[in-house]
Amino acid sequence: MCTLKTLKSIIDSVDAIVVGAGAGLSTAAGFEYGGKLFFDNFDYMNKKYGYTDMYSAGFHNFKSQEEKWGYWSQFIYLNRYMCGAKPLYIKLKNILEGKNYFVVTTNVDHQFQLAGFDKNRLFYTQGDYGLFQCEKACHDKTYDNQKIIMDMVKARKDGMVPTHLVPRCPVCGEFMDTNLRKDNYFVEDDGWREASKRYSDFIEANKDKKILFFELGVGYNTPSIIKYPFIRMTYNFNNAFYVCVNKGYNVIPDEIKERSLVFDKDINTVIDGLIN
Repeated sequence: MCTLKTLKSIIDSVDAIVVGAGAGLSTAAGFEYGGKLFFDNFDYMNKKYGYTDMYSAGFHNFKSQEEKWGYWSQFIYLNRYMCGAKPLYIKLKNILEGKNYFVVTTNVDHQFQLAGFDKNRLFYTQGDYGLFQCEKACHDKTYDNQKIIMDMVKARKDGMVPTHLVPRCPVCGEFMDTNLRKDNYFVEDDGWREASKRYSDFIEANKDKKILFFELGVGYNTPSIIKYPFIRMTYNFNNAFYVCVNKGYNVIPDEIKERSLVFDKDINTVIDGLIN
C-alpha cells in the first residue's frame, strides 16, 4: 500500500533525489489555460476562431506577425511574468531543502526558479517562455524577452501589436520566436547544454548510491524525456527507487514493482502530506 509515511522515509533515507516534473505539476499548482482566464484575456480568439483555451490557441496559424505577437505577448505575460511563484513549487522546494537533488522538467513556465530553486540544479529540457530565439535557428543563442514582452502588452490593441515591436533576429534579420521545443528549429544554447551536462553528471555521480527518481505530473505527451528514462534507470541501478505521483496513472512495469510506489492522487495532497 502506498503511504505518505513510506514516501517520507524513502526521501529521508536516500543519498540523492532526481525530481522529474511534467505538466501535471503546474496544473496542480494552479495554472489554468482555459476557463475564466482565457475568456478574460482572449475572448476575441474564441469569437474569431472558436478556441476555448490558451494551449490550443497557441497553435493557431496566425495571419501576421502582428497578430501572432498580439496573442503570444499576452500569453507569456500571464504565464511567465505576472503569475509569480506558485505555493506548490515553494512547498516542493522546502521538502528538498538541504538534500542532494536535481530537477529535470519539461515545463517551460520558469516556476522552479521563481520559487527559489538553485538554477544549477535545474534542467529545462523544452525551453522557457521567457526566452526568444531566431525562428530559423540561424545561431544557437537565446535572448531574455521580458522588456519586449512588456512593451508589446502595453501597446497591443484588438489582439495586435504594432509592427515596430515585432521581434527580429539580430543576426539574420528574420523573425524571432519563443524558445520552445515545437519543431526542428529549437535552439539548445550554452545554458541548455550546460544544464544537460550537469544533469548527466549528477546521474553518473549518484547511480551507485541510494537514489530516488521522484516523478510529479508526468504523462505520455513526451515520455521519452522523463518517464521512460526514470523507469529504465530504476531498473538498471541496483539501489534506485521510483515514485510516480499522477492522478489517474497507476501502471508500473513488473520489473521494478518491488522498488516503486505509485500515488494515484492529486499532487497537492501528496506534497502537503510530506510537509505535515
